[in-house]
Amino acid sequence: MPNYKYSAIDKSGKKIEGKHTANSKEEVLLMLRQKNYYPTKVEEDIGSKEIRLSDMFRKIKTKDIAVFCRQFYTLLNAGVTIINCLDILRLQTENKKFAKIIGNIHDDVQKGLTFSEGLKKQKDIFPDLLINMIEAGEVSGNLDVIMERMAVHYEKENKINNKIKGAMAYPMILSIVAVGVIVFLLTFVMPTFVGMFESSGVQLPLPTRILLFISEIIKNYWYIHLLTLTVIIYGIIKYMKSDRGKSFLGIIKFRIPIVKGLNQKIITSRFTRTLSTLLSSGVPLIQSLEIVSKIVGNIIVEKGILKAKEEVRKGIDLATPIKNIGVFPPMATSMIKIGEESGSLDEILEKTANFYDEEVETALEQFTKLLEPLMIVVMAVVVGFIVIAMVLPMFDMMNTIEM
Repeated sequence: MPNYKYSAIDKSGKKIEGKHTANSKEEVLLMLRQKNYYPTKVEEDIGSKEIRLSDMFRKIKTKDIAVFCRQFYTLLNAGVTIINCLDILRLQTENKKFAKIIGNIHDDVQKGLTFSEGLKKQKDIFPDLLINMIEAGEVSGNLDVIMERMAVHYEKENKINNKIKGAMAYPMILSIVAVGVIVFLLTFVMPTFVGMFESSGVQLPLPTRILLFISEIIKNYWYIHLLTLTVIIYGIIKYMKSDRGKSFLGIIKFRIPIVKGLNQKIITSRFTRTLSTLLSSGVPLIQSLEIVSKIVGNIIVEKGILKAKEEVRKGIDLATPIKNIGVFPPMATSMIKIGEESGSLDEILEKTANFYDEEVETALEQFTKLLEPLMIVVMAVVVGFIVIAMVLPMFDMMNTIEM
């Protein structure tokens, strides 16, 4: 049964607030009238709603942030106050975990905190970029414009993320199918030939002996392999979250030929788009570089941007240290230089970001086209080895019978 928060006025004109558990809003209104109270506000206490286990582990995605910014802008543009915006959004957000977080911000703002201060208390959920932009919007008095820019920013970011996930979907499915086929052949098909091979007295070829050995291990000790695989995956995840792991992964992404070009375009797109959004909103260049360094998704580039920030602080132009990172394409660094010289860096960066957004889409399509046949070839080689290993002893048995 849900809880409801209510505000009412008694006979003497005193304001009364409280909570009441009921089946519906009408029940709360009836209860207040029976006490001779005049109800002024009754609403469901979303903070008390039961959150499902699935919602507890549900992540706050880029799409959720984009929708939040877009709806917040629409409400602000219609003349709704910040407190009422938060109140409306917490009631209509489908993700219960996110709704509870918005409810907490709403309560903080009601207590006197600014919107950005309320967001800072939820730093694990809201990106630094959004918090800093909203803070800049509060200072400049154009929060509605900022929210629209952030809505566009996260909508584009979400679009790129979806493109990346879509490009990786087919290879992932093909990998799972390949592993499933191999395990099926080794655990169900291969054992049916074992008795026939053993009774024939024929010397088994090396590929067949290797396959039989693998089949026996998988069939009899599957739980050990499952446990080992789980430990390995857990260890890899932990290592990749460490600084050394992030550095290793950052280097690898620029060493693999197929991935290098794609990763370069994604980082360039994020860097130029985010820096453009920050600069156009009045955030100083030094502070903008600090924020941008955290969202590029590569620790090597992050360190390079932070180094570039220190160079800019000393009076050096931005294009030179960005070029020295050795990651950004020549076109991107040239556009930054042109933007600095013309005094329209934010506009130039936005045009550059739009260009590389299209480049990312093209690179993802090419990446998928290259990866699909490569994985099919690998799968064909593995399955082909298994089939040949099973067929070879049959030829030996036929030759023995003919002799």
